[in-house]
Amino acid sequence: MPQGGVKQIAVNRQARHEYFVEESLEAGIELFGTEVKSIRCGGVNLKDAWCDFEGLELYVKQMHISPYEKGNIFNKDPLRPKRLLLHKRELRRLYGLVKQQGLTIIPLQLYLKNGLVKVEVGLCRGKKLYDKRADMAKRDAQREMERALRARNR
Repeated sequence: MPQGGVKQIAVNRQARHEYFVEESLEAGIELFGTEVKSIRCGGVNLKDAWCDFEGLELYVKQMHISPYEKGNIFNKDPLRPKRLLLHKRELRRLYGLVKQQGLTIIPLQLYLKNGLVKVEVGLCRGKKLYDKRADMAKRDAQREMERALRARNR
């Protein structure tokens, strides 16, 4: 999770609902100038985004970056695959985990760190319906306990 000097741009809230996040890591992302400007304006959506390997390179698919208003001919396709920048050792390890254990790589959030756009990607395992129900029940119980404590302290 990013710390100081970081401005959060977008969060994939649905990812933590749909998947168990086993591990997360920070990656750079290859973007064009108008895409960066659009991201700084908040024109990005991670809702349906996922990552896939093409050869030994990792790409983010279905991450929608809105065209920059003043970008005219320099705007790129909003849904084009964007390459993630990771060390070769990290890519090999992730590739092995995805192929052997059936895990999925999902972008969890997008943020600016020291002026650079970074993506937090999570190595995830899919949740079943009963897992989602258990999480919702746990959240509801926690909310009820906090409510009772606040009412008691008044």
